[in-house]
Order: sequence, then structure tokens, then C-alpha cells
Amino acid sequence: GPEPAPGEEDEELINAGKKPITLLPGGAIFHHADSFAMIRGGHIDACVLGAFQVAENGDLANWSTGGSGMVPAVGGAMDLAVGAKRVLVMTDHCTKKGEPKLVEKCSYPLTGTGVVNTVYTDLAVIDVTREGFLVRERVETLSFEELQNRTGARLTLANDWRPLTAP
Repeated sequence: GPEPAPGEEDEELINAGKKPITLLPGGAIFHHADSFAMIRGGHIDACVLGAFQVAENGDLANWSTGGSGMVPAVGGAMDLAVGAKRVLVMTDHCTKKGEPKLVEKCSYPLTGTGVVNTVYTDLAVIDVTREGFLVRERVETLSFEELQNRTGARLTLANDWRPLTAP
């Protein structure tokens, strides 16, 4: 559930980022060892991860060493990337500096190799195929050429592509 009101935090209810949460009616709690058993046992149909970079072959880079004084760790993302049946990535199409996040080859440390199935960005929905990135949906106000110019790898436009619309 959402973050609790100040003073109503329960130290037993935290998320993976160690932030306080609330439990909604019908919610369930299980030990983190059980979550890893589910992931590593192949019982997760799909997961949604963020990304620093996604390569055209489906490689995923989504972890960092953190801030100064932080212990570098991948966390559960690596387990999810290789344990889930489908890996969906949600990310901005470009960094804050305007650099593409969809690239030919990742320059950051990899979380998983060839694991990404579909990338959802603020500009497009893109499948990762054996031939590379296949654009399924794109923002109508952006031409395919403009989308290609904001991407660090070759894109192919699906024959049955659709305009990307906000829900």
C-alpha cells in the first residue's frame, strides 16, 4: 500500500527499498526467502524492471554502485531478469542528458544477457526480436525518423504498428 502517515509507520512493513509501506485489505506478506524461491523456481510469469540501458539483443543494464559510501549491489533485479518468463522494461527513452537508453551494446555492467522481451518508453513500445528492436507503438507526434534519431540502435517499424496513446 501507500506510504503511511508520519508516526504510523510499522517497522515490520517495508518495501524492497526499505521504505515504510501500509498493507491494503487483501494484501499478502511473505518472507523474502520465499520470494527468491518463487523467482529462482521459475514461478514468475513476468516482471517489470527499470533500465539504464537495453541492447538490441535484449541485454539489460539496470544497476549501479549507488552513491558515495554505499555498498554496490545488484539486488533482486538479476534474479528477476533471469528467473521471470518475460522481462518487461519501463524507462525513459533517453537519459536526462539526452543520451539514448536503447543501444547496440550496453556500456554499463549487465544485469542479464538477452533477457528483455519488451521495452516501454515515453516515446514507444518496442519488442526485442532476433533481428533487433521492433517498434510496435510510437507517439504519433514523433516521426519514425525522429524516434530513430533518439535511439542508439537500428529500429524496425512493425507493419501493424499503432499510435501510442496514454491510458
